[in-house]
Amino acid sequence: MTAPDDDRFDWQAAEADLTDPTTTGGPDAEVVDLDDARARRAPRPRPPADDDAPDDADADDAESVDDGPDRDGGPVDTADDIPREVLARQRDRRPILADWARSWRAFRAALRHQVKDAGYVTAYHGVRLPKYAAKTAAYAPLGLFRGVGRALRWASAEEGNWHLRQAAASRGDADTWMKLDARRQRQTVWRWWVLAASAGATVAGGIVLALGPAWWRYAALLALVPLLATLGRPADKPLTDRVTEGTRYRKLTADLVRRALTSLQMSGINSAVAKDPKAISFPVDIHRDGPGHLAVVDLPYGVEAAEVVARRGKLASAMRLPLDQVWPEPAPGHTGRLALWVGYEPASQMKQPPWPLLSAGAKVDVFKAFPFATTPRLDTVAVDLMFRNFLFGGQPGSGKTFALRDLILAAALDPRAEIRGYELKGVGDFAVLEPVMAEYGNGFDDETLARCFGFIEWLYEECRRRSKRIEHYARLGKAPENKVTPELASLKGSGLHPLVAWFDELQELMTSKYGKDAGELLEKVIKLGRALGVIIMIGTQIPDKDSLPTGITRNVNSRFCLSVADQTANDMILGTSAYKNGYRATVFQPVIEAGWGILRGFGPKASAVRSFYVDTTAAARIVTRAVALRQAAGTLPKPDEQTREVAPVADVLGDLARVWPGDDKAAWNETLCGLLAELRPDVYGGWEAAQLTTALKPHPAVKVADVGRRIDGKPVTRRGIKHADLLAAIAERDRKRSAG
Repeated sequence: MTAPDDDRFDWQAAEADLTDPTTTGGPDAEVVDLDDARARRAPRPRPPADDDAPDDADADDAESVDDGPDRDGGPVDTADDIPREVLARQRDRRPILADWARSWRAFRAALRHQVKDAGYVTAYHGVRLPKYAAKTAAYAPLGLFRGVGRALRWASAEEGNWHLRQAAASRGDADTWMKLDARRQRQTVWRWWVLAASAGATVAGGIVLALGPAWWRYAALLALVPLLATLGRPADKPLTDRVTEGTRYRKLTADLVRRALTSLQMSGINSAVAKDPKAISFPVDIHRDGPGHLAVVDLPYGVEAAEVVARRGKLASAMRLPLDQVWPEPAPGHTGRLALWVGYEPASQMKQPPWPLLSAGAKVDVFKAFPFATTPRLDTVAVDLMFRNFLFGGQPGSGKTFALRDLILAAALDPRAEIRGYELKGVGDFAVLEPVMAEYGNGFDDETLARCFGFIEWLYEECRRRSKRIEHYARLGKAPENKVTPELASLKGSGLHPLVAWFDELQELMTSKYGKDAGELLEKVIKLGRALGVIIMIGTQIPDKDSLPTGITRNVNSRFCLSVADQTANDMILGTSAYKNGYRATVFQPVIEAGWGILRGFGPKASAVRSFYVDTTAAARIVTRAVALRQAAGTLPKPDEQTREVAPVADVLGDLARVWPGDDKAAWNETLCGLLAELRPDVYGGWEAAQLTTALKPHPAVKVADVGRRIDGKPVTRRGIKHADLLAAIAERDRKRSAG
């Protein structure tokens, strides 16, 4: 049947058929309105495309143009019942101004790039000016003769129809040759007049320059001589040297990105592109973003952005760029959307701005965010300390210690914050902060490890004390949601000031004899201290279950994973499935990319950042300002008080020997605690059996084991020690003292 919109269709006959009872089925048959029928057949308008919708043939692609034939009619699955407000929310309207035009940061980055490039070009040509002057002086006379010759040839019009006149002469066609030559002569008449007028103007200009000021002549020579030199130089010898031998920066384009992605040898990408060249699409225009360009790419169906991130090295090779100039990461929307950012230059050559906290008047409020790192685009990433616990992990040379020290330096600039910590590497990276710390330990010897374990025990008791104070202030209406507020933190005598407790190389403690108990207590502190103003910061190299208990990593809400060697270490720090989701710190090289890592816990997604590098000299300047702030606030620890409140030091072994019950070969710990409390109530008052066990851990010779006795004829077993072991430990201690 002929289509209704065919010009050959007989509309009058069709209308007659529709009104004829013999063809419509009787006088009661329905009459069809042809205009309405044609309107119903017109294609329905499609709803606006969702950026997150599948990238099929009808989807808009900001970097591709569909040159296929138009479709007749709308899609068969168009939903007409979607409310307008839902469609409005699904439609992303493009901004009036591009990102770089709306961002002062991006504008400054682009301006710096252009100024730097212009300055280099100017300096490059500036040092070669004598060479350029000599070449100009040599080629200018030749250019004068060539210019005059070109002017004469133009005036004679010989080159206009020379080939036609030569062909007529070769054929012996005198009539055609005469006509062509007559046309040439007509052209020369006005050209000679133009040449004469130009020559006269040149002579007049020369006279004016000769009689005028001297700077006129210099200006005319400066403009004329390079022009003549350009006419006189050989075609293969330019007056100026080339500044570059290749393209320094290639602008990111759709073709470049597609070629790079198909070079990764990923079957999901290559098979999809082989079937449909538009399987890789761009939902957003490739645009300038800071000191580089950003491409948001929708990968083919079934391909995850994390798979491309894992091949960052191959991607950089395909784009012929250094590794640290190419930064792919998963983009918001769906797992198949990739955000590819390419910088103007490698990140290692981009100068990181100085840490804002280095400025003279910089202060920090631990309840508010402060600068901590920068992204590859040189955006500043801010972090806050309050109600957070931190885990920093990375292999040696990754910059973990310096990144952790940045947080402690920031906390030092808030005079309310009390800082205590232990550096279990023993090299003194944190010694510069000692003037502002209430407690500081450095080393991995038994004595330092014992003090560090005691500090964790004190933290647990501090959390219990603070919980009672929070309850008290909550009843007074001063602690909403039963958390520390800035007002309570600033209230003198409240005991709820921010407490920053940090541990660098925590694996040294966790793999020692104190490890099990320390891990259990620290997990409790992390769970309890968050609302109590206790901030825990941990740095470690070996993030396995033995050196860093999983109970600790599960409860830390802010993590920074620097360079690690494998997927296991990556997920131990960042959390399960982080590696699978494309957050991979394994791509960073230790030492070369020190300070780079994946930061998680700030913002909707993890991201690659570089912590600010602050050397020891700059750190000392910050500490000097922190000391002044704390002196003014009256919170600076005194040198002789830089320790926590602990029980008086006593000789546990000697005191046990003094109170040992008679001739007993073994004694229960609870019995010994009672005797010790009678001997020194100020030291051992309130001790329980577990505390005595902990106090004896630094003495391996004294083994706490089950000790059996008969009470009322019944066997009873409790934890205790043997007298022989106690005497052996005392003898070993005395021997070491005499040898020392």
